[in-house]
Amino acid sequence: MTLDVEIYGKNMEVNERIQQYVTKKVSKLDRYLNELVEARVDLAYIKSARSAADRQVAQITVRGKGITLRSEERSDDIFSALDTALDKLQRQMERYKGKHYRGKANGRQVNELVEQSTVEEETELEKPLIVRRKRFLVTPMDEQEAVEQMGLLGHESFFVFYNMQNNRVNVLYRRRDGTYGLIDPEVA
Repeated sequence: MTLDVEIYGKNMEVNERIQQYVTKKVSKLDRYLNELVEARVDLAYIKSARSAADRQVAQITVRGKGITLRSEERSDDIFSALDTALDKLQRQMERYKGKHYRGKANGRQVNELVEQSTVEEETELEKPLIVRRKRFLVTPMDEQEAVEQMGLLGHESFFVFYNMQNNRVNVLYRRRDGTYGLIDPEVA
């Protein structure tokens, strides 16, 4: 089955070279996952990006029978953004295949499955999941103080603080457009 590839451009011209490159690369995605039917590639040039390295955006969305996967990457070159987004999407497909097909015997004997799973478990245990732990004292503050403290400390991406208004730990983060977001977790 061939993958139907649709290419859209925003604030940029999708010339013949880009179109051929995208079609060639994206049409190979069905090798990783047979259920894929269509792929949508959105290419954009964002002039107002904070960094020149974030101006070219490639977003790939693939759909198939009961599956939708998406990846987005930014770069200073549209081709490198597309390649990075494709790599990310391929990893998502491999992970999906692992989760989707895991546990199905596919005609193999039980002892083969047990041997294979113990080898997989051993390799997973060798990889460290948490590479660093950090502890710090949190002082109660309100959201505005947290924004000021984040700027004073030079934290560019996020800041963890104890919100004295709701008596919970919150995470303040800077969004790509320069505004701030607040994560206020609740225990279920």
